[in-house]
Amino acid sequence: MFASKTKTEAQQKITTYITQFNAEVRNSDESQKTLRDSLTHWLQVFKFPSVERTTYDRLECTAQHQVFPLIGEKIVGDITAADLKSVLNHWMEQGYAYTTVKKVHILLNEYFRYLTEEDFIQKSPMQSVPMMKRANFLAAQDKECVPEQEAVTVFTPTEIAKFKREAFATFANGKRKYQQAAAYILMLNTGLRTGELLGLLNSDIDLERRVLHLERGVKEVWRREGLQAEPGRDVKVGKLKSATSKRTVPLNDTAIAMIQDLRKETYFGEDTPLVPGEHGNFTRPVNFRKRYYRILAAAGIEKKGLHSLRHTFATLALQNGVDVKTVSSILGHFSAGFTLDTYAHVTTTAQ
Repeated sequence: MFASKTKTEAQQKITTYITQFNAEVRNSDESQKTLRDSLTHWLQVFKFPSVERTTYDRLECTAQHQVFPLIGEKIVGDITAADLKSVLNHWMEQGYAYTTVKKVHILLNEYFRYLTEEDFIQKSPMQSVPMMKRANFLAAQDKECVPEQEAVTVFTPTEIAKFKREAFATFANGKRKYQQAAAYILMLNTGLRTGELLGLLNSDIDLERRVLHLERGVKEVWRREGLQAEPGRDVKVGKLKSATSKRTVPLNDTAIAMIQDLRKETYFGEDTPLVPGEHGNFTRPVNFRKRYYRILAAAGIEKKGLHSLRHTFATLALQNGVDVKTVSSILGHFSAGFTLDTYAHVTTTAQ
């Protein structure tokens, strides 16, 4: 097998063969790869085909920004529970949000479970790295007083009036300053999420019955050439946030007027978006969001997220006596209890 003219040549052939053999074994054994190579391979082979694009983008982002910079070059089989705990502690000490660090924990836990199920390693080091409880996590950051639930921000009546005035402001020639201004007021009167509104087709709206039907949503995902992420983002039209998000929403007089206003401004046909882009395609959420922030700034209103329009709708509905179950159904929440918890400030004030 290693026939050669000299002993030296034979030894060299043996050495080369062993080196190549070890390289092949190493390449076929996930435990001997760097974490960067192995985790990237796992994401591409097992996660990319099976999860939503936005979910994959988030997993890839977590790996690239929170995992690889700290332990990406370590050999998988050499990684210990202490290594993994140090990753979580590092980002906690850097002041990152609990949810961000928890995403790191979930990613690593799922990845190392895959390694054990495939017998690449005998035991997952993540078994000794439980996720810290939120209260303890916040205490370690000296943030004991931070509320566990995201604050619900709403527009006051004065701010609503200011926002409407600025949204429909015109130049001296009578042309409006902002495109799609009516879309924001439609959100304020229906409680739609941004992605739901931008995914709405004209054919989803029944003005005669005064309802609209939510069937799809719009998201932004990283632009890709195959699996490789590239600069820029694309609009992806797909399923809604949850099963309860697919629903029928009633339209009041203002909502109907806003739909008519949008169609008067731009209309490409029944099977095109109500809030279309320049060529009748779906509007990019980032552009829609930037325009909203320009209106806020020009109106002199403190910066609030687009979701504040949804929060304001729900708050006003509850304050005006609409029962929680009805509000929950309109918002597409999975339970009235969740609605009640989210808008506790309203129900508490009403008592």
